[in-house]
Amino acid sequence: MQLDTVRNIKQEWLSRVRPSDLDIAPGGGADRAGAPGARVGAVGPVALGAAPAGSGYALAVRYREDGPLVARLVERLRDEVGDGEIDVRGIGPVRPLPTRPTPGQLQGRLRPLVPGCSVCHEADTAGTLGAVVRRGQEQLLLTNAHVIARSGLASAGDAVLQPGPADGGTARDRVGVLDSWVPLEADAANRVDAALARLDAGIEVDPAGQPTTTAELDGDELVEKLGRTTGFTSGRVTAIEVDDVVVDYGEVGLLRFDGQIEVSGTAGAFSRGGDSGSLVRLADGGAAVGLLYAGSERGGPDGTGLTFCNDISTVLDALGVVLSGAR
Repeated sequence: MQLDTVRNIKQEWLSRVRPSDLDIAPGGGADRAGAPGARVGAVGPVALGAAPAGSGYALAVRYREDGPLVARLVERLRDEVGDGEIDVRGIGPVRPLPTRPTPGQLQGRLRPLVPGCSVCHEADTAGTLGAVVRRGQEQLLLTNAHVIARSGLASAGDAVLQPGPADGGTARDRVGVLDSWVPLEADAANRVDAALARLDAGIEVDPAGQPTTTAELDGDELVEKLGRTTGFTSGRVTAIEVDDVVVDYGEVGLLRFDGQIEVSGTAGAFSRGGDSGSLVRLADGGAAVGLLYAGSERGGPDGTGLTFCNDISTVLDALGVVLSGAR
């Protein structure tokens, strides 16, 4: 199918599984009005996007849990869209990628700061510094809101440490403060999980080698990232424009994301806990395409799960910054 065809099908079906008059308790029940699925609270049973397939695209269908609603939805999609036109994967719960400490230079104290190193809010665990960005003439650090803003529970001015507390960071490792973040909405579709840290005086950064340009994705591109836990990894974009990705933020709750990028590792997992905040770029040192923020337990081609990323241009626009070195 053409990409526009997939987009139209996606929007039509999302409208059919999001009616406000559907009220199905988790774990079962019958849907009303003949709808193929139901939303539980603010979240739906599946995420839908566009997966590269041959010379065109298939409808990407990603579900968290097996059940009658999902089975019925997939059956109707096969009947109405065509069995060969959908790409169905069970992926399990999707969560932000918290710390899972492993040895490595990126988890140590690094001065100057470099993209890929451990960084976090003073009262949290550890994530990844994605990139150095610029607002006017001021340089700032870019990562996820759940890494340095505690998913919105923190306050501007809170200390940001490098390395993060899970990697041994203490007050002496303060490199800056929480500057700003994009609020995470409980009752609306989110687009980004992103935040900025303002550097303390005397803290130097070395963004050499990070991308200074961005690119749009068509799907099936080879990409790479440098993250605090798994270091340098390669992957392939397996779906774009994925809507209704539901991410479990713990005490903040289940949050829905639209317009997301899905990546599968090409040689094992593309990411693991603690890689949240990593900048994803086209392979071989290409342009930036995404900000890594979450992953699933399964669903990848080799059973190592899937990684989800925000579109990097959307992130930069939302924060009002550009990549350091960009004009």
